[in-house]
Amino acid sequence: MNIRQKISFITSVLDRLYPNPDIPLFHTNNFTFLVAVMLSAQSTDKKVNQITPLLFSKADSAEAMIKLSVEEIREMIREIGLAPTKAKNIRKMSELLISRHNGKVPNTFEELESLPGVGHKTASVIMSQAFSQPAFPVDTHIHRLAFRWNLSNGKNVIQTEKDLKRKFSQKIWGKLHLQMIYYGREFCQAKKNKCTCEICIKTSK
Repeated sequence: MNIRQKISFITSVLDRLYPNPDIPLFHTNNFTFLVAVMLSAQSTDKKVNQITPLLFSKADSAEAMIKLSVEEIREMIREIGLAPTKAKNIRKMSELLISRHNGKVPNTFEELESLPGVGHKTASVIMSQAFSQPAFPVDTHIHRLAFRWNLSNGKNVIQTEKDLKRKFSQKIWGKLHLQMIYYGREFCQAKKNKCTCEICIKTSK
């Protein structure tokens, strides 16, 4: 199977299984989406979705978030990994959105990555899913799948992102990102040392 055939096979399987993938994080606007993505680092979307309804009922905007203390935010997100640090970052990020961006989430990588707690992966998710801009966020699921499917050498997420961007059409990056996350969770899990999912079997030949 050459690379063109492999890409065609992978996208056909993912389109069949997940034709219209939803964003897995609960949110009501771009601000709550940014907070949810920040919270998802080193945590699961399931856990984030369990704790954010309470937080967002009290603060669904930067203006509302800065009315909460770091301690109040930390208490509401205490079940999330790195809660103390994330609470501080969310509070400071909200302050900067107000002082720099009139309370709105910015739509450039440079501006997003200048916010506390917002790295390249988080910025990529926001750019892709909130603003429909070309971006290919690489999380642990996508990094694992790209290596197993012989799409990247697996050295690091930066290289994986470059490899995937080079191999797949830019117009499907946003959708493919979500499809690969869902597929990794359902069929190509990390606990499987030698995966026998439909795509692994085909792409390993």
